[in-house]
Amino acid sequence: MATPTVLSSLADRLAKGDQIVSAWCGLPEPGIAGLLAREGFDAVTLDMQHGPITLGEVIRAVPLVNAAGKPAIARIAVGEFQNVSRLFDAGVSGVIAPMINTMEDARTFAAYSKYPPMGERSWGSYGGLGASGLDANAYLREANRFSLSFAMIETREAMAILDDILALEGIDAVFVGPSDLSIALTGGKGIAPNSVEVDQAIRHIIARASAAGKPVAIYAQSAERAKAFLDMGAKLVTVMSDSAFLRSAAHAALKVLGR
Repeated sequence: MATPTVLSSLADRLAKGDQIVSAWCGLPEPGIAGLLAREGFDAVTLDMQHGPITLGEVIRAVPLVNAAGKPAIARIAVGEFQNVSRLFDAGVSGVIAPMINTMEDARTFAAYSKYPPMGERSWGSYGGLGASGLDANAYLREANRFSLSFAMIETREAMAILDDILALEGIDAVFVGPSDLSIALTGGKGIAPNSVEVDQAIRHIIARASAAGKPVAIYAQSAERAKAFLDMGAKLVTVMSDSAFLRSAAHAALKVLGR
């Protein structure tokens, strides 16, 4: 049996306890993801929740990322579970689902992510099968292991059932959204993703996930924040965004030119 390469690399590294640094893309140009995949990032994450990038553009970006030898991760929009299996079929290594606030949300996400008997994912892989290096039956046997589901923890409701989400078969990891978590913790009074309260909540999430043997991923608004999350024990951080990188480079160049 062939050994899966790029598709399994994310799952394999997280299983070993490695820390992963991912780029974050939301601009609707697949080539940007392909470009960032050729830099020193360990993975590339494509955001369909808030970024203008569409499902079709994500599906075109995935082979460009995989061709660079990097795993692709994608975030669906809230409740769009029908796209989970389509993304895995296209060759992503992980799917992030936002606003997992109930166990019904978590079970639905898990069902769409995993093949029977663990879930209800239907057969139809094309890019994922090709990138895996496996024949169809071997892919069917192995995909539940390396097609990773990340349930987002970003509300008080999710925090209250965190242990239950972590215990659910078919949920492989949790993903923290610091900005939404800060809105929840302040009762909607403001956005403070760098606050002490948010850091306390993140440390709690990491501790509970560690006890359950599952990794935590977090979005970081800066490289400094990403390093702080890794120091806290997060296993995957997504750093800034493609648009933020573009603005940052523009500001740096204009500063040199006195503009």
